[in-house]
Amino acid sequence: MLEPVEVVTPAELAEGQKALVRDLAWASMSGAFCGGVILVAFALALGATPLIIGVLAAIPFLTQAAQLPATLLVERVRQRRKIGVLTITAARVLVFAMAALPFLPKGAGLAFLIGSQVLIAGLNAVGACAVNSWLHQLIPHEKLGRFFARRLFSGTTLACLGTLGAGALVDRAPPHQTVYAYAISFGIAGLAGFVSSYFLSRAPEPAMHRSGPSAPMRERLREPFRDSNFRSLLLFLGAWTIASNLAAPFITVYLMEQRGYPVGTVTSLWVTSQLANALTLYLWGRLSDRLSNKGVLAVVLPVYFACVLGLCFADEVSGLRTQLAVLYVIHFLMGIATGGIGLATGNLGLKLAPQGQGTVYLAAIGLVSAVCGGAAPIIAGALAQAFQATALSAVVRWMSPVAEHEIAIVSFAHWEFLFAISAAAGLYVLHTLSRVREGDEVSERLVVQEFALEAVRSLNSLSSTALGALFPFDRLSERRKWWRARESRGR
Repeated sequence: MLEPVEVVTPAELAEGQKALVRDLAWASMSGAFCGGVILVAFALALGATPLIIGVLAAIPFLTQAAQLPATLLVERVRQRRKIGVLTITAARVLVFAMAALPFLPKGAGLAFLIGSQVLIAGLNAVGACAVNSWLHQLIPHEKLGRFFARRLFSGTTLACLGTLGAGALVDRAPPHQTVYAYAISFGIAGLAGFVSSYFLSRAPEPAMHRSGPSAPMRERLREPFRDSNFRSLLLFLGAWTIASNLAAPFITVYLMEQRGYPVGTVTSLWVTSQLANALTLYLWGRLSDRLSNKGVLAVVLPVYFACVLGLCFADEVSGLRTQLAVLYVIHFLMGIATGGIGLATGNLGLKLAPQGQGTVYLAAIGLVSAVCGGAAPIIAGALAQAFQATALSAVVRWMSPVAEHEIAIVSFAHWEFLFAISAAAGLYVLHTLSRVREGDEVSERLVVQEFALEAVRSLNSLSSTALGALFPFDRLSERRKWWRARESRGR
């Protein structure tokens, strides 16, 4: 049933792409109910420290090391769909079993939560290795941007709906029934994951063909690191993974603990970011195909790190409502940036990996992500614990014979230190990006101009369609012509 085929027809490819879009949509729904804000909120309810939150954030990256043995498995078995579907479905069985965790004592629940996340992430890493190699061969390179934009758009949309639903479920539950809310959330996540696995199994897999003489796997794994341009890409991806994961895993904790927002407000902020992500994915997809992924990254990375730094100054604005409005703006801009970053980095890895060697080259990306993404949140969690009772202020003091005034220009406390460090590391990320060669260089100004033009075209198309639906101008014009013809006949 899950066997590869020698030839994938255009019709089968089109149906397979539709199935893969639905696969990610339901997978995102599953992740919304068992990961992200909900996972962090559940861990905090169990008494997790900043270091534990860092460990939970590091697990998906550390388990990427499982892609190395998975590469051997894929090369030996050569049935990527079967490996991917079976391992990912096994992970979703464990997700469904997480519904029992809220009923355990807090200490045991936290231990089992960490253990389950290790197993789930490990199985997903093995499955991802097979699926990435499968998609690398299945999807034409010239259509990568549009395909992944469509896939990510559907995934982001369902993730937003799922996150809002999960946040409302937890927020509206009475304090003594919160365990039931988390149990229901994890159960829904498991069921949505099973639907995702079904659609994943519906996509065709072209048979793997050997690209040349078989070489020892150790030698093949060295190839990506010997390729100077791909090595530059790995350095960039490693720097980006470290810089982003010094801050991103802890934004939810910052909002809940330091700012005191409830789960529902935090999920609405997250959804704002994801909606901005979804609304611009098609634009980024078209730009990455037409211009370059590197050009897109050169524009969106500074925006992302500026937003991270902006979190440090959100509480400087007077008024709680105004502060919350500022946070919504920051999350909206961050969503636009992360949409472009996620699409462009994924496309770069697929584009720069030579045909026939996708499994090994993409496994190298997984290895770099494992090392860098695993270390960054753990280090950040340890730093956050050290910064719990620490504050840094830069003060301007005005003294005169009649008065004395002090104005705090900069004030960092606890989680804000991580945001400032992450933003500073962004400068090095931009430096490493400049060393990657994708093809013809494209200026940032051109990318911004093209993005604005694409946005205007999309709005014009949307407004024309909407106005046409509300006001049938064509029919009015035809009616007017009919009256004129009738009057001329009467004369």
